[in-house]
Amino acid sequence: MNLTISGHHLDVTPALRSYVASKLERISRHFDQVVDIRVLLTVDKIKDKDHRQKAECNIHVKGKEIYAESTHADLYAAVDELADKLDRQVLRYKDKAQEHHHLPLKREVV
Repeated sequence: MNLTISGHHLDVTPALRSYVASKLERISRHFDQVVDIRVLLTVDKIKDKDHRQKAECNIHVKGKEIYAESTHADLYAAVDELADKLDRQVLRYKDKAQEHHHLPLKREVV
């Protein structure tokens, strides 16, 4: 699994990098076919202070791209919310993949 963390209008400190990595670790624990994770942390210059910090993530799993974003006044809270959204999406994708994989074939009796 490749993890890329980059910042836009902010420096990604080692503490922030390790925090993001620890939050996204549970995604790889739930689903082992994650190929690549790209995280973009942004500080926007907007007047609404509640949504100034933004965290975006693209996850490339086998056969699909999963995207989520979160905005908050605190960047760490935005990362927490982002991890929750991604976790739900990855679990939903995993459940759907397992359901379709084990469906029995319907055969018509003639």
